[in-house]
Amino acid sequence: MSFREEAGGGGGGGGGDGRDLQKPFLHTGSWYKMNSRQSSVMGSTTQIMRDGSVSVLFCVLIAALGPIQFGFTCGYSSPTQQAIIKDLNLTVSEFSLFGSLSNVGAMVGAIASGQIAEYVGRKGSLMIASIPNIIGWLAISFAKDSSFLFMGRLLEGFGVGIISYVVPVYIAEISPENMRGSLGSVNQVGFESQIFSFNFSILIKGCASVEVLNLGSNIYATFLAQLSVTIGIMLAYLLGLFANWRVLAILGVLPCTVLIPGLFFIPESPRWLAKMGLMDDFETSLQVLRGFDTDISVEVHEIKRAVASNGKRTTISFADLKRKRYWFPLSMGIGLLVLQQLSGINGVLFYSTSIFANAGISSSSAATVGLGAIQVLATGVATWLVDKSGRRVLLIISSSLMTASLLVVSVAFYLEEVVSKDSEYFSILGIISVVGLVVMVIGFSLGLGPIPWLIMSEILPVNIKGLAGSIATMANWLVAWIITMTANLLLTWSSGGTFTIYTIVSAFTVAFTALWVPETKGRTLEEIQFSLR
Repeated sequence: MSFREEAGGGGGGGGGDGRDLQKPFLHTGSWYKMNSRQSSVMGSTTQIMRDGSVSVLFCVLIAALGPIQFGFTCGYSSPTQQAIIKDLNLTVSEFSLFGSLSNVGAMVGAIASGQIAEYVGRKGSLMIASIPNIIGWLAISFAKDSSFLFMGRLLEGFGVGIISYVVPVYIAEISPENMRGSLGSVNQVGFESQIFSFNFSILIKGCASVEVLNLGSNIYATFLAQLSVTIGIMLAYLLGLFANWRVLAILGVLPCTVLIPGLFFIPESPRWLAKMGLMDDFETSLQVLRGFDTDISVEVHEIKRAVASNGKRTTISFADLKRKRYWFPLSMGIGLLVLQQLSGINGVLFYSTSIFANAGISSSSAATVGLGAIQVLATGVATWLVDKSGRRVLLIISSSLMTASLLVVSVAFYLEEVVSKDSEYFSILGIISVVGLVVMVIGFSLGLGPIPWLIMSEILPVNIKGLAGSIATMANWLVAWIITMTANLLLTWSSGGTFTIYTIVSAFTVAFTALWVPETKGRTLEEIQFSLR
């Protein structure tokens, strides 16, 4: 099938049947509509952009700015806590509320994200998500009291709630089969599916609405989004070494200010266009992504068939979830997502600088940057491991590693309470605490961070993924808010006691996984879901 340079007047995208109401919110730049003679005048840059592989890579890099923004929001509170408390005369409770409000905003954004993505498309959703993010960062930067801080944090959360859904879905929908492996392992330096968890992303939140994709694209999108979030967290930690909290908030605007113009140069998701009946735009977008010399007729047929089949599925109500074939996998998925957050990962990542300072580390900010860098590396390793070893095995190893490391941290903090601060043992215990937290983050990144979302996408029957995914996502965000709100208060009460609680939760996660979570690697989705009936 050849590329259509101009949309026809009689295709699925035209006519007087009301389709105009479903036009994409953002139309792509016109570079890809040039014919070969016009593009030769533009030189080699245009020719590179017309190559299918580079086009997909460019789209992925632009979309990855969203999860990077997500990660920057997660990491912002760690290097800025003491300065904000001092400058605005906040209490620890008020700063804890500030840190946790992003989760409240994200819950609202996550609820709205599915409908927004369906009505205005994936690109339009990212544009909408960028605006409250920018306003939120500016509100924080110019805040004179806690009210502007709280408002800005809520707006940021709303934006990243949408981002955590849309970016993994967009990446999964544009990725060609032959690039999923290479992009997944090499070019992922672009969402923890959620670092609240990243979303984030990343299955991914939102893959409930894209059942037409195979599992390979889900894995790829999950880990790409997660890695992007960890990079955003590391950037917040790193820039926090050199910039005060107001300047750091201004720098937080940058990912979205680059994302907005970038959206005009990438195509809309071809699968969304097909679902909306915009067939000319659908084929144009797909041709751009696959290359102008590529025959896309087979893939066009497959997507049309999948979209038609998807439209015939019956809707599921809450009452239907009482059936064992539905409630059992849903309970398992919610259990993993709740335990993921109860492990205390948000408390560590949001307030790591203060934790290191309490442990007696003089260069706590530098230690926080190191923690962020190690998290990025661990996520890259997890990307490589997930299909080489089983999901269940990685979850057990991950949770066991977290349990052991958190136990060490707990004991170290307890001993610090009885050892003199002038003693050499106090410094040694501080180093042990830092090492323990680093190992905990490594363990989380290897399994408990991304894999619960991936398992959710595999164990849930297709016809309940939308409803069940919404319930599970809400539970995850709610527990994330509880952990971020209480972590600082618990640490003020007792650092050793706080990490003891997290140790117990991680140990329970090991038992939960060993007893109830099935291995899904190497099995079809039908086999997995049949075994859970």
